[in-house]
Amino acid sequence: MTADRRVVCAGLLAVALCAPGCSSSTPPPAPPKALALWGDLKPVVSVKELMRDMIDPASDNIFDAVKIVSTRQGTVDRVPKTDEDWSKIRIGAVTIVEGVYLLKIPRPFTPDGDQNNSTGPDATELSPAQIKAKLEADPVLWNAKIEALRNVGLEVLEIVKKRKVDELWDAGGNLDQACEACHIEYWYPGDKAVLLDRRIQERYEQSLGEKAGRGRRP
Repeated sequence: MTADRRVVCAGLLAVALCAPGCSSSTPPPAPPKALALWGDLKPVVSVKELMRDMIDPASDNIFDAVKIVSTRQGTVDRVPKTDEDWSKIRIGAVTIVEGVYLLKIPRPFTPDGDQNNSTGPDATELSPAQIKAKLEADPVLWNAKIEALRNVGLEVLEIVKKRKVDELWDAGGNLDQACEACHIEYWYPGDKAVLLDRRIQERYEQSLGEKAGRGRRP
């Protein structure tokens, strides 16, 4: 073999060796897989029982944190003062913030056989089937009510961090509003007129209190 042929063969061999590396591109790395939950979320109780046994008691920790108590000597403001008092409020807020997301898990709305006060001439509550139909027709609204309640819990957590007693009064009002807004939509829409009358009366009484120099109310 001549020198020229050896040069040509060497060149062809170099091209052959380089071709696979040049023609193939490195595939992009696979996106990281989302962490899977350790097991399925399986509800044990209905929405009604979850509210009664978890969310409502937790809410009481916030509602009862500040109040005006009438005594023989006059009215007394009851407010949190000790670490234990503030810890109880925090427990209520954490339970609401975390627990309200359990309402995102599909579950029965009432225990078996419980139709709410949904029958008869004086019925003011929706049946489980009616509640389910409302949720399925507008799941965004259901989630919005959940987020509204959760936001109040987050608000209370911040109040606890700063130990702002005065802000607890407004937080209690916000919590009541978030609860009632959901109940009026999904539980007892027949009471909307009654609730409106009650709020008008409360606002009227509040305005009288403010004129008398009692700007804060429970």
